Amino acid sequence: MLDLTPREYSKRSALTVNPAKTCQPVGAMYAALGIHKCLPHSHGSQGCCAYHRKFLTRNFRDPVMASTSSFTEGASVFGGGTNLKTAIKNVFSIYNPDIIAIHTTCLSETIGDDIPAFVATAQVPEGKLVIHANTPSYQGSHVTGFSNMVKAMVKYLAANSKTPNEKINILPGFVNPGDMREIKRIMKAFGQEYIMLPDTSGVLDAPMTGKYEMYPKGGTTVDEIIDSGNSMATVALGSFASSEAAYELEKKCKVPGKVLKTPIGIKATDDLLMAISKLTGKPIPAELEEERGQVVDIMVDCHYHYHGKKVAIFGDPDLVIALTEFTLSLGMIPKYVLTGTPGDAFEREVKFMLEEAGIDGKVKALGDLFALHQWIKQEPVDLIMGTTYGKYIARAEDIPFARIGFPILDRSVHSYLPIVGYKGAMRIIEMISNTLLDRQDRDAADEDLELIL
Repeated sequence: MLDLTPREYSKRSALTVNPAKTCQPVGAMYAALGIHKCLPHSHGSQGCCAYHRKFLTRNFRDPVMASTSSFTEGASVFGGGTNLKTAIKNVFSIYNPDIIAIHTTCLSETIGDDIPAFVATAQVPEGKLVIHANTPSYQGSHVTGFSNMVKAMVKYLAANSKTPNEKINILPGFVNPGDMREIKRIMKAFGQEYIMLPDTSGVLDAPMTGKYEMYPKGGTTVDEIIDSGNSMATVALGSFASSEAAYELEKKCKVPGKVLKTPIGIKATDDLLMAISKLTGKPIPAELEEERGQVVDIMVDCHYHYHGKKVAIFGDPDLVIALTEFTLSLGMIPKYVLTGTPGDAFEREVKFMLEEAGIDGKVKALGDLFALHQWIKQEPVDLIMGTTYGKYIARAEDIPFARIGFPILDRSVHSYLPIVGYKGAMRIIEMISNTLLDRQDRDAADEDLELIL
Protein backbone atom coordinates (compact mmCIF):
# COMPACT_ATOMS: atom_id res chain seq x y z
CA MET A 1 0.00 0.00 0.00
CA LEU A 2 3.05 2.28 0.15
CA ASP A 3 4.32 1.30 -3.28
CA LEU A 4 3.79 4.85 -4.59
CA THR A 5 6.06 6.58 -2.06
CA PRO A 6 8.45 8.65 -4.22
CA ARG A 7 12.19 8.12 -3.91
CA GLU A 8 13.02 11.82 -4.21
CA TYR A 9 13.09 13.55 -0.84
CA SER A 10 11.33 16.92 -0.57
CA LYS A 11 11.88 19.08 2.47
CA ARG A 12 8.62 19.60 4.36
CA SER A 13 7.94 21.95 7.26
CA ALA A 14 4.17 21.89 7.72
CA LEU A 15 3.08 18.43 6.66
CA THR A 16 3.38 15.09 8.43
CA VAL A 17 2.70 11.89 6.50
CA ASN A 18 2.34 8.64 8.46
CA PRO A 19 3.44 10.00 11.86
CA ALA A 20 5.81 8.00 14.05
CA LYS A 21 3.94 8.93 17.22
CA THR A 22 0.48 9.30 18.68
CA CYS A 23 -1.05 12.01 20.87
CA GLN A 24 -0.28 13.15 24.41
CA PRO A 25 -3.44 11.83 26.14
CA VAL A 26 -2.53 8.24 25.22
CA GLY A 27 0.70 8.53 27.21
CA ALA A 28 -1.01 10.38 30.06
CA MET A 29 -3.68 7.69 30.29
CA TYR A 30 -1.04 4.95 30.32
CA ALA A 31 0.89 6.68 33.12
CA ALA A 32 -2.30 7.15 35.19
CA LEU A 33 -3.05 3.45 34.95
CA GLY A 34 0.21 2.93 36.83
CA ILE A 35 -1.35 4.33 40.03
CA HIS A 36 -3.21 1.77 42.12
CA LYS A 37 -6.97 2.30 42.13
CA CYS A 38 -6.77 5.29 39.79
CA LEU A 39 -9.32 6.08 37.10
CA PRO A 40 -7.87 8.13 34.22
CA HIS A 41 -10.23 10.87 33.08
CA SER A 42 -10.22 12.42 29.62
CA HIS A 43 -11.42 16.03 29.68
CA GLY A 44 -12.81 16.31 26.18
CA SER A 45 -15.16 14.50 23.85
CA GLN A 46 -16.23 10.87 24.04
CA GLY A 47 -14.51 10.16 20.75
CA CYS A 48 -11.10 11.19 22.07
CA CYS A 49 -11.46 8.98 25.14
CA ALA A 50 -12.66 6.04 23.06
CA TYR A 51 -9.66 6.37 20.74
CA HIS A 52 -7.14 6.52 23.59
CA ARG A 53 -8.67 3.54 25.38
CA LYS A 54 -8.86 1.53 22.19
CA PHE A 55 -5.24 2.30 21.35
CA LEU A 56 -4.00 1.05 24.72
CA THR A 57 -6.38 -1.92 24.77
CA ARG A 58 -5.16 -3.09 21.36
CA ASN A 59 -1.52 -2.82 22.41
CA PHE A 60 -1.85 -4.54 25.80
CA ARG A 61 -4.83 -6.78 24.98
CA ASP A 62 -6.33 -5.93 28.35
CA PRO A 63 -9.40 -3.75 28.96
CA VAL A 64 -8.42 -0.14 29.67
CA MET A 65 -10.92 1.82 31.76
CA ALA A 66 -11.23 5.60 31.67
CA SER A 67 -13.96 8.19 32.11
CA THR A 68 -14.66 11.29 30.02
CA SER A 69 -16.16 14.75 30.44
CA SER A 70 -18.21 13.90 27.37
CA PHE A 71 -18.14 17.27 25.64
CA THR A 72 -21.08 18.25 23.46
CA GLU A 73 -21.56 21.41 21.42
CA GLY A 74 -22.45 23.40 24.55
CA ALA A 75 -19.27 22.48 26.44
CA SER A 76 -17.23 23.19 23.32
CA VAL A 77 -18.57 26.74 23.20
CA PHE A 78 -19.05 27.65 26.86
CA GLY A 79 -16.31 25.56 28.46
CA GLY A 80 -16.25 22.15 30.10
CA GLY A 81 -16.33 23.18 33.76
CA THR A 82 -19.84 21.91 34.41
CA ASN A 83 -19.15 18.64 32.66
CA LEU A 84 -15.96 18.04 34.64
CA LYS A 85 -17.54 18.76 38.01
CA THR A 86 -20.42 16.44 37.22
CA ALA A 87 -17.98 13.80 36.05
CA ILE A 88 -15.88 13.98 39.24
CA LYS A 89 -19.01 13.64 41.40
CA ASN A 90 -20.33 10.71 39.37
CA VAL A 91 -17.01 8.88 39.06
CA PHE A 92 -16.35 8.89 42.80
CA SER A 93 -19.95 7.95 43.50
CA ILE A 94 -20.25 5.12 40.97
CA TYR A 95 -16.72 3.75 40.42
CA ASN A 96 -15.10 4.65 43.77
CA PRO A 97 -11.45 5.11 42.74
CA ASP A 98 -8.91 6.44 45.26
CA ILE A 99 -7.78 9.04 42.77
CA ILE A 100 -8.82 10.53 39.43
CA ALA A 101 -6.05 11.57 37.04
CA ILE A 102 -7.37 14.14 34.55
CA HIS A 103 -5.68 14.80 31.23
CA THR A 104 -6.83 17.42 28.79
CA THR A 105 -7.43 17.07 25.05
CA CYS A 106 -7.03 19.36 22.05
CA LEU A 107 -10.55 20.71 22.47
CA SER A 108 -10.40 21.59 26.17
CA GLU A 109 -6.92 23.10 25.69
CA THR A 110 -8.06 25.20 22.75
CA ILE A 111 -11.04 26.68 24.59
CA GLY A 112 -8.77 27.36 27.58
CA ASP A 113 -10.40 25.32 30.36
CA ASP A 114 -8.84 26.05 33.77
CA ILE A 115 -8.70 22.57 35.29
CA PRO A 116 -7.32 23.51 38.76
CA ALA A 117 -10.11 26.09 39.15
CA PHE A 118 -12.76 23.52 38.18
CA VAL A 119 -11.35 20.90 40.56
CA ALA A 120 -11.16 23.43 43.43
CA THR A 121 -14.95 23.87 43.27
CA ALA A 122 -15.81 20.23 42.54
CA GLN A 123 -17.27 17.79 45.08
CA VAL A 124 -14.31 15.58 45.98
CA PRO A 125 -15.12 13.14 48.81
CA GLU A 126 -12.87 13.23 51.87
CA GLY A 127 -9.82 11.05 51.45
CA LYS A 128 -10.10 11.05 47.66
CA LEU A 129 -7.76 12.88 45.31
CA VAL A 130 -7.81 14.54 41.89
CA ILE A 131 -4.70 15.42 39.91
CA HIS A 132 -4.35 16.75 36.39
CA ALA A 133 -1.89 17.23 33.52
CA ASN A 134 -2.19 19.47 30.49
CA THR A 135 -1.78 17.29 27.42
CA PRO A 136 -2.70 19.10 24.18
CA SER A 137 -2.46 16.63 21.34
CA TYR A 138 -1.14 19.18 18.87
CA GLN A 139 2.13 19.41 20.79
CA GLY A 140 4.68 16.73 21.62
CA SER A 141 3.68 13.08 21.49
CA HIS A 142 2.40 10.27 23.70
CA VAL A 143 5.82 10.30 25.39
CA THR A 144 5.35 13.97 26.26
CA GLY A 145 1.92 13.16 27.69
CA PHE A 146 3.38 10.33 29.78
CA SER A 147 6.09 12.66 31.07
CA ASN A 148 3.57 15.39 31.92
CA MET A 149 1.35 13.01 33.88
CA VAL A 150 4.24 11.53 35.90
CA LYS A 151 5.42 15.05 36.67
CA ALA A 152 1.86 15.89 37.79
CA MET A 153 1.88 12.91 40.19
CA VAL A 154 5.00 14.31 41.83
CA LYS A 155 3.75 17.88 41.78
CA TYR A 156 0.41 17.07 43.41
CA LEU A 157 1.34 14.24 45.75
CA ALA A 158 5.03 13.80 46.65
CA ALA A 159 5.97 15.28 50.00
CA ASN A 160 9.08 15.43 52.14
CA SER A 161 8.06 14.71 55.72
CA LYS A 162 11.67 14.76 56.99
CA THR A 163 11.50 11.02 57.70
CA PRO A 164 13.95 9.31 55.32
CA ASN A 165 12.72 5.94 54.03
CA GLU A 166 16.06 4.68 52.65
CA LYS A 167 14.35 3.84 49.35
CA ILE A 168 15.27 4.66 45.76
CA ASN A 169 12.66 6.08 43.41
CA ILE A 170 12.67 4.36 40.05
CA LEU A 171 10.98 6.21 37.19
CA PRO A 172 10.89 3.46 34.54
CA GLY A 173 9.78 5.60 31.61
CA PHE A 174 7.36 4.63 28.85
CA VAL A 175 8.02 0.89 28.87
CA ASN A 176 5.84 -2.20 29.01
CA PRO A 177 4.64 -3.87 32.23
CA GLY A 178 7.07 -6.73 31.50
CA ASP A 179 9.95 -4.24 31.50
CA MET A 180 8.80 -2.78 34.82
CA ARG A 181 8.73 -6.27 36.32
CA GLU A 182 12.28 -6.85 35.08
CA ILE A 183 13.54 -3.60 36.62
CA LYS A 184 11.85 -4.55 39.89
CA ARG A 185 13.54 -7.97 39.73
CA ILE A 186 16.89 -6.21 39.40
CA MET A 187 16.13 -4.05 42.45
CA LYS A 188 15.11 -7.12 44.45
CA ALA A 189 18.34 -8.85 43.45
CA PHE A 190 20.17 -5.92 45.05
CA GLY A 191 18.00 -6.30 48.15
CA GLN A 192 17.14 -2.63 47.81
CA GLU A 193 13.76 -1.17 48.65
CA TYR A 194 12.32 1.10 45.98
CA ILE A 195 9.29 3.03 44.82
CA MET A 196 8.48 2.60 41.14
CA LEU A 197 6.47 5.42 39.63
CA PRO A 198 4.35 4.69 37.70
CA ASP A 199 4.02 0.92 37.72
CA THR A 200 1.62 -0.65 35.24
CA SER A 201 2.68 -4.21 36.04
CA GLY A 202 -0.15 -6.06 37.70
CA VAL A 203 -2.57 -3.69 35.98
CA LEU A 204 -2.12 -4.21 32.24
CA ASP A 205 -0.64 -7.69 32.59
CA ALA A 206 -2.84 -8.86 35.45
CA PRO A 207 -3.52 -12.60 35.57
CA MET A 208 -6.83 -14.10 34.50
CA THR A 209 -8.77 -14.96 37.65
CA GLY A 210 -12.21 -15.49 36.18
CA LYS A 211 -13.46 -12.41 37.98
CA TYR A 212 -13.48 -8.88 36.57
CA GLU A 213 -11.64 -6.36 38.71
CA MET A 214 -11.89 -2.71 37.77
CA TYR A 215 -8.82 -1.93 39.87
CA PRO A 216 -6.32 -4.82 39.76
CA LYS A 217 -3.75 -5.29 42.51
CA GLY A 218 -0.89 -3.60 40.67
CA GLY A 219 0.13 0.04 40.47
CA THR A 220 1.94 2.49 42.71
CA THR A 221 -0.18 3.35 45.73
CA VAL A 222 -0.93 6.96 46.57
CA ASP A 223 0.93 6.51 49.88
CA GLU A 224 4.02 5.37 47.97
CA ILE A 225 3.88 8.39 45.69
CA ILE A 226 3.63 10.69 48.71
CA ASP A 227 6.53 8.84 50.35
CA SER A 228 8.69 9.22 47.22
CA GLY A 229 9.57 12.65 48.61
CA ASN A 230 11.45 10.92 51.45
CA SER A 231 13.62 8.66 49.28
CA MET A 232 17.41 8.82 49.19
CA ALA A 233 17.56 9.33 45.42
CA THR A 234 15.66 9.08 42.15
CA VAL A 235 16.83 7.11 39.13
CA ALA A 236 15.02 8.31 36.01
CA LEU A 237 15.21 5.94 33.05
CA GLY A 238 14.85 7.70 29.72
CA SER A 239 15.34 11.44 29.61
CA PHE A 240 12.27 12.19 27.47
CA ALA A 241 9.79 10.25 29.60
CA SER A 242 11.23 10.55 33.10
CA SER A 243 13.60 13.47 33.57
CA GLU A 244 10.92 16.13 34.18
CA ALA A 245 9.42 14.19 37.10
CA ALA A 246 12.89 13.56 38.55
CA TYR A 247 13.72 17.27 38.37
CA GLU A 248 10.38 18.10 39.99
CA LEU A 249 11.12 15.69 42.86
CA GLU A 250 14.53 17.27 43.31
CA LYS A 251 13.09 20.78 43.31
CA LYS A 252 10.07 20.02 45.51
CA CYS A 253 11.43 17.43 47.95
CA LYS A 254 15.23 17.74 47.65
CA VAL A 255 15.54 14.14 46.42
CA PRO A 256 18.63 14.05 44.17
CA GLY A 257 17.89 12.71 40.71
CA LYS A 258 20.02 10.83 38.20
CA VAL A 259 18.88 10.48 34.60
CA LEU A 260 20.03 7.41 32.68
CA LYS A 261 19.18 5.81 29.35
CA THR A 262 16.42 3.24 29.21
CA PRO A 263 18.39 0.11 30.20
CA ILE A 264 18.34 -1.59 26.81
CA GLY A 265 21.54 -3.41 25.88
CA ILE A 266 24.68 -4.10 27.86
CA LYS A 267 26.07 -0.60 28.40
CA ALA A 268 22.80 1.01 29.46
CA THR A 269 22.09 -1.89 31.83
CA ASP A 270 25.64 -1.65 33.19
CA ASP A 271 25.05 2.03 33.86
CA LEU A 272 21.84 1.28 35.79
CA LEU A 273 23.48 -1.40 37.93
CA MET A 274 26.53 0.76 38.65
CA ALA A 275 24.28 3.66 39.63
CA ILE A 276 22.29 1.52 42.07
CA SER A 277 25.48 0.03 43.47
CA LYS A 278 26.98 3.48 43.97
CA LEU A 279 23.82 4.90 45.58
CA THR A 280 23.33 1.97 47.95
CA GLY A 281 26.93 0.87 48.55
CA LYS A 282 25.86 -2.70 47.70
CA PRO A 283 27.82 -4.92 45.29
CA ILE A 284 26.30 -5.98 42.00
CA PRO A 285 24.55 -9.34 42.62
CA ALA A 286 26.27 -12.44 41.26
CA GLU A 287 23.12 -13.55 39.43
CA LEU A 288 23.13 -10.32 37.39
CA GLU A 289 26.85 -10.69 36.64
CA GLU A 290 26.08 -14.20 35.38
CA GLU A 291 23.31 -12.87 33.12
CA ARG A 292 25.70 -10.29 31.70
CA GLY A 293 28.15 -13.03 30.86
CA GLN A 294 25.37 -14.94 29.11
CA VAL A 295 24.58 -11.93 26.93
CA VAL A 296 28.24 -11.60 25.93
CA ASP A 297 28.35 -15.31 25.13
CA ILE A 298 25.24 -14.98 22.96
CA MET A 299 26.78 -12.01 21.16
CA VAL A 300 29.85 -14.08 20.34
CA ASP A 301 27.77 -17.05 19.22
CA CYS A 302 25.46 -15.04 16.98
CA HIS A 303 27.56 -12.14 15.73
CA TYR A 304 27.78 -13.42 12.16
CA HIS A 305 24.01 -13.22 11.88
CA TYR A 306 23.89 -9.46 12.25
CA HIS A 307 27.40 -7.97 12.21
CA GLY A 308 27.74 -5.30 9.53
CA LYS A 309 24.02 -5.29 8.73
CA LYS A 310 22.38 -1.93 8.10
CA VAL A 311 19.33 -1.19 10.22
CA ALA A 312 16.65 1.51 10.30
CA ILE A 313 15.32 2.23 13.82
CA PHE A 314 12.27 4.32 14.64
CA GLY A 315 9.90 4.84 17.58
CA ASP A 316 9.91 6.54 20.97
CA PRO A 317 13.04 8.63 21.60
CA ASP A 318 14.22 6.92 24.80
CA LEU A 319 13.86 3.48 23.27
CA VAL A 320 15.45 4.49 19.96
CA ILE A 321 18.47 6.12 21.64
CA ALA A 322 19.10 2.97 23.70
CA LEU A 323 18.52 0.67 20.73
CA THR A 324 20.95 2.68 18.62
CA GLU A 325 23.62 2.26 21.30
CA PHE A 326 22.90 -1.47 21.54
CA THR A 327 22.94 -2.14 17.80
CA LEU A 328 26.25 -0.27 17.55
CA SER A 329 27.66 -2.55 20.25
CA LEU A 330 26.50 -5.52 18.15
CA GLY A 331 28.51 -4.27 15.18
CA MET A 332 25.42 -3.26 13.22
CA ILE A 333 25.08 -0.04 11.24
CA PRO A 334 22.16 2.15 12.35
CA LYS A 335 21.76 3.86 8.99
CA TYR A 336 18.49 5.68 9.71
CA VAL A 337 17.34 6.69 13.19
CA LEU A 338 14.04 8.52 13.60
CA THR A 339 11.51 9.49 16.25
CA GLY A 340 8.19 11.26 15.93
CA THR A 341 8.68 13.06 19.24
CA PRO A 342 10.22 16.54 18.98
CA GLY A 343 13.52 17.30 20.70
CA ASP A 344 16.89 18.55 19.53
CA ALA A 345 18.55 16.51 22.29
CA PHE A 346 17.54 13.34 20.44
CA GLU A 347 19.38 14.34 17.28
CA ARG A 348 22.44 15.55 19.20
CA GLU A 349 22.77 12.33 21.19
CA VAL A 350 22.26 9.92 18.30
CA LYS A 351 24.48 11.90 15.91
CA PHE A 352 27.24 11.87 18.52
CA MET A 353 26.99 8.08 18.84
CA LEU A 354 27.08 7.60 15.07
CA GLU A 355 30.00 9.98 14.59
CA GLU A 356 31.98 8.21 17.31
CA ALA A 357 31.35 4.92 15.49
CA GLY A 358 32.31 6.44 12.13
CA ILE A 359 28.88 5.80 10.65
CA ASP A 360 27.33 8.07 8.03
CA GLY A 361 23.69 7.84 9.08
CA LYS A 362 20.60 10.01 8.97
CA VAL A 363 18.93 11.13 12.20
CA LYS A 364 15.67 12.99 12.67
CA ALA A 365 13.45 14.06 15.56
CA LEU A 366 9.82 14.97 14.85
CA GLY A 367 10.13 12.87 11.72
CA ASP A 368 7.54 10.71 9.99
CA LEU A 369 7.50 7.32 8.33
CA PHE A 370 7.14 8.88 4.89
CA ALA A 371 10.63 10.39 5.29
CA LEU A 372 11.98 7.08 6.61
CA HIS A 373 10.51 5.27 3.62
CA GLN A 374 12.11 7.74 1.21
CA TRP A 375 15.52 7.31 2.86
CA ILE A 376 15.17 3.53 2.54
CA LYS A 377 14.23 3.86 -1.11
CA GLN A 378 17.41 5.86 -1.73
CA GLU A 379 19.63 3.34 0.07
CA PRO A 380 18.01 0.13 1.42
CA VAL A 381 18.76 -1.43 4.79
CA ASP A 382 18.94 -5.07 5.88
CA LEU A 383 16.52 -4.72 8.79
CA ILE A 384 13.83 -2.36 10.07
CA MET A 385 13.15 -2.15 13.81
CA GLY A 386 10.13 -0.26 15.10
CA THR A 387 6.43 -0.26 15.83
CA THR A 388 3.65 -2.01 13.96
CA TYR A 389 3.41 0.82 11.45
CA GLY A 390 6.80 -0.10 10.00
CA LYS A 391 5.35 -3.23 8.48
CA TYR A 392 3.96 -1.30 5.52
CA ILE A 393 7.43 -0.06 4.58
CA ALA A 394 8.86 -3.52 5.20
CA ARG A 395 6.27 -5.07 2.90
CA ALA A 396 6.67 -2.44 0.18
CA GLU A 397 10.46 -2.77 0.16
CA ASP A 398 10.64 -6.48 1.06
CA ILE A 399 12.87 -5.89 4.09
CA PRO A 400 12.95 -8.02 7.29
CA PHE A 401 11.10 -6.31 10.11
CA ALA A 402 11.46 -6.70 13.89
CA ARG A 403 8.58 -5.29 15.92
CA ILE A 404 9.73 -3.38 18.98
CA GLY A 405 8.37 -0.34 20.82
CA PHE A 406 4.92 1.21 21.18
CA PRO A 407 2.45 0.47 19.75
CA ILE A 408 2.52 -3.13 18.55
CA LEU A 409 -1.05 -3.77 17.51
CA ASP A 410 -0.73 -6.79 15.27
CA ARG A 411 1.22 -9.13 17.55
CA SER A 412 0.63 -10.29 21.11
CA VAL A 413 2.45 -11.18 24.36
CA HIS A 414 5.20 -8.59 23.73
CA SER A 415 4.08 -6.45 26.69
CA TYR A 416 4.72 -9.36 29.08
CA LEU A 417 8.29 -9.99 27.91
CA PRO A 418 11.06 -7.54 28.83
CA ILE A 419 13.47 -5.86 26.46
CA VAL A 420 15.32 -4.10 29.32
CA GLY A 421 18.14 -5.48 31.43
CA TYR A 422 20.38 -8.36 30.43
CA LYS A 423 17.38 -10.66 29.96
CA GLY A 424 15.93 -8.09 27.59
CA ALA A 425 19.23 -7.85 25.69
CA MET A 426 19.08 -11.60 25.10
CA ARG A 427 15.58 -11.24 23.73
CA ILE A 428 16.52 -8.42 21.37
CA ILE A 429 19.49 -10.37 20.02
CA GLU A 430 17.20 -13.35 19.46
CA MET A 431 14.70 -11.05 17.73
CA ILE A 432 17.32 -9.53 15.42
CA SER A 433 19.11 -12.80 14.65
CA ASN A 434 16.03 -14.86 13.97
CA THR A 435 14.38 -12.19 11.83
CA LEU A 436 17.48 -12.06 9.62
CA LEU A 437 17.79 -15.86 9.57
CA ASP A 438 14.15 -16.22 8.56
CA ARG A 439 14.95 -14.08 5.53
CA GLN A 440 18.02 -16.18 4.72
CA ASP A 441 15.94 -19.34 4.97
CA ARG A 442 13.27 -17.88 2.73
CA ASP A 443 15.66 -16.72 0.02
CA ALA A 444 18.16 -19.61 0.06
CA ALA A 445 18.31 -21.96 -2.89
CA ASP A 446 17.37 -25.54 -2.04
CA GLU A 447 20.98 -26.69 -2.34
CA ASP A 448 22.06 -23.92 0.09
CA LEU A 449 19.36 -24.47 2.70
CA GLU A 450 21.29 -26.20 5.46
CA LEU A 451 20.63 -26.64 9.14
CA ILE A 452 23.36 -24.07 9.85
CA LEU A 453 23.45 -21.06 7.53
